[in-house]
Amino acid sequence: MARKTANDFHPEALKLFDKYVHGDISRRDFLTSVPKYALLGLSAEALLDALNPRFAHAEQVPGNDPRIVTRFVEYPSPLGNGKIRGYLAQPAKAEGKLPLVLVIHENRGLNPHIEDITRRLALDNFIAFAPDALFTLGGYPGDEDKARELFKNLDKAKTQADFLAAAEALKKLPEGNGKVGAVGFCYGGGIVNYLATQLPDLAAGVPFYGAQPSAEDTAKIKAPLLLHYAGADDRINAGWPAYEAALKKAGVNYEAFVYPGVQHGFNNDTTPRYDTAAAKLAWDRTITFFNKHLRG
Repeated sequence: MARKTANDFHPEALKLFDKYVHGDISRRDFLTSVPKYALLGLSAEALLDALNPRFAHAEQVPGNDPRIVTRFVEYPSPLGNGKIRGYLAQPAKAEGKLPLVLVIHENRGLNPHIEDITRRLALDNFIAFAPDALFTLGGYPGDEDKARELFKNLDKAKTQADFLAAAEALKKLPEGNGKVGAVGFCYGGGIVNYLATQLPDLAAGVPFYGAQPSAEDTAKIKAPLLLHYAGADDRINAGWPAYEAALKKAGVNYEAFVYPGVQHGFNNDTTPRYDTAAAKLAWDRTITFFNKHLRG
């Protein structure tokens, strides 16, 4: 099947897919509800398949790229949650200590797309580390549907503590300069917002279409933030006005961009919701932001 874009799908079909991806409706409910919005003669099953990720098609940096070095790292979970495991990528050759970026996945765990994002950051001369929240449940299972189901079984408090511990572990890497930034997508964007409320020394945070913290927690943020939102993302955007008001009240240093007309997940180039222009602009802004706040 040729690769499709968001324009190939009815907007209501994309909304239903967003609800399915985030657990608001079941697979069965999606397949029952979506046929009236199916375009291009697709069946409900074929439409769902077309919307699901194509990891190999979108890979930008192969795992064996000689310009970078990658490995998996494990360390203890702070709340008796077993071990934390993550994917570490860094330049093969570097002069001096490098800035550090924590990469936080969507609600499917450490899948091939997030590993690729981590390698992309390494090519931009960062040390990047992507923990897998699902590792305590056996790790990313290699199937997006199974991963979403596993995600429902995570202990929220323990998982949040694991990400805090990951940031601290990354900060202590001897190859790093001690300045840690965080970037996350969807669920991971919400975690970046959370980390900003908990880590006074977080040097920079970049949440992509992430859930927002309360006004009370927002007042604790010290890190500069770069926030990316999708224009056609009513679910997440509903929380933005209150968050923006809280950021202003707290005097947080932030920049926010809403990319008109694009879908939630627009940066994920493995799915039809990807928008090339918006993703490139948002990613260029992200690298510029990290270079500004994490180097020197």
